[in-house]
Amino acid sequence: MGEKWAVRTADTLMERLPRLYEGKGYNGKWSYDYGVILKGFELLWKQTGDRKYYNYIADNMDYFIQEDGSIRGYRQDENNIDHINNGKLLFTLYAETGLEKYKLAADSLREQLRHHPRTSEGAFWHKNIYPYQIWLDGLYMGSPFYLQYLLAFEDGADLGDVTKQFIICEKHTKDPVTGLLFHAWDEKKAQPWCDPQTGLSPNFWGRSMGWYLMALVDVLEMLPEDHADYAELVRILRDTLTALKNFQDAEAGVWYQVVNLGERKGNYLEASASSMIVYAIGKGIRLGVLDASWNTVLNRAYDGLIAEFVLETKEGWVNLNKNCQVAGLGGADQRDGTYAYYISEPIITNDQKGLGAFLQACAEVEQLRAAAGAAGGGGSHAAGV
Repeated sequence: MGEKWAVRTADTLMERLPRLYEGKGYNGKWSYDYGVILKGFELLWKQTGDRKYYNYIADNMDYFIQEDGSIRGYRQDENNIDHINNGKLLFTLYAETGLEKYKLAADSLREQLRHHPRTSEGAFWHKNIYPYQIWLDGLYMGSPFYLQYLLAFEDGADLGDVTKQFIICEKHTKDPVTGLLFHAWDEKKAQPWCDPQTGLSPNFWGRSMGWYLMALVDVLEMLPEDHADYAELVRILRDTLTALKNFQDAEAGVWYQVVNLGERKGNYLEASASSMIVYAIGKGIRLGVLDASWNTVLNRAYDGLIAEFVLETKEGWVNLNKNCQVAGLGGADQRDGTYAYYISEPIITNDQKGLGAFLQACAEVEQLRAAAGAAGGGGSHAAGV
């Protein structure tokens, strides 16, 4: 099986940062980053059975979840889709403990989605402060939680309200030439960053596509296969990954910050996007919605993740380099969606979004490789191992 990077990454996180909300720049705020990391811990706990990974989830979430189910630092009326993401851990905590506070907290996030503003076709706005805008990022933040809540507490009613989020998003953001998805779309075609004819932002940001793909495979894992939109979501996954495969760096095996402009000055191979894409491919193979031909792409990309981005400290801790710290559109800080903008944002080591995506990617790939090994090592999943 080789190195257990998932375990090493999780153990590094627990030693370095026992409380995620005390990380640099977080100051106890309810931030979607935690959910990315803690979903990795959830996957690792399920794979290993090691209780310390569950305890890390509970310890971090319990800072926010009060006894009455209220969430520290969360305001429903902000209608910020990012603030839904951490709610995915509430299902596990409720199932494990039976404590009503977790159900009440999930109810509160579900209530936001009942009133969250939408485009004319029913797609959630990114936030109140970003009206009439669909960002690829938002699909990861809201849709998996929404689906899991409907399945757990509403008898699976109206699952089409989840699947249509992906269908509407692809319809408006897909580039007919490359097949890649633009970062965002403004229904009103009014934002300074968008094309006044199409409403589209001007570039293909790697991590935004990574968020979208992670959301797709997470939803496909839970969505009943007989749902009317299941096959369409599988098509979107395959088409988007096929488009990205065309821009996988030939030498490094991973992806650039601005996906299609690898040759341009200032562009760089980026860790969080590459990790997210690896996760989506690995999970797509495990779910059976991607065929064996994707193993070649996966193995090149996974080996590239380790070679390009990982450095170990003398203590044996894992450092993940070359993470874009943040990127968005609009606001007061000149986030205009240009190539120069995406390249100008800080590049940092051990960003929580990047580490969380890397942890999830490693757990998925190591699970695939272990299964291939258990089957005798001759299976297609073992290719290149």
